[in-house]
Amino acid sequence: EVQLVESGGGLVQPGGSLMLSCAASGFTFSSYTMNWVRQAPGKGLEWVSSINGSGDRTNYADSVKGRFTISRDNAKNTLYLQMNSLKPEDTAVYHCTKPRSTSGFDKGQGTQVTVSS
Repeated sequence: EVQLVESGGGLVQPGGSLMLSCAASGFTFSSYTMNWVRQAPGKGLEWVSSINGSGDRTNYADSVKGRFTISRDNAKNTLYLQMNSLKPEDTAVYHCTKPRSTSGFDKGQGTQVTVSS
């Protein structure tokens, strides 16, 4: 059974930093491109960033490019998102996702990030 457990969210002031983690189990973690997505209050899911299985290719949404860094530790089956220079518009529930072999994706329960003074 695929399990994705996010942690590391919290309340931070604008300009601050947070590091999110996603502990993965139930599948061969290193074989999958992993993603971070977020959902702001009253809005749909927004893709944030992706990283390939070996960790040498990353992609970012324009809204976070230059501020967020995605990484992974395949030995620990863990995905990370380092978030710097946070803005109020980054406030959302952040989820890690894994693509399914057929269609769609598995998603964790998420971790709340609130950026406010």
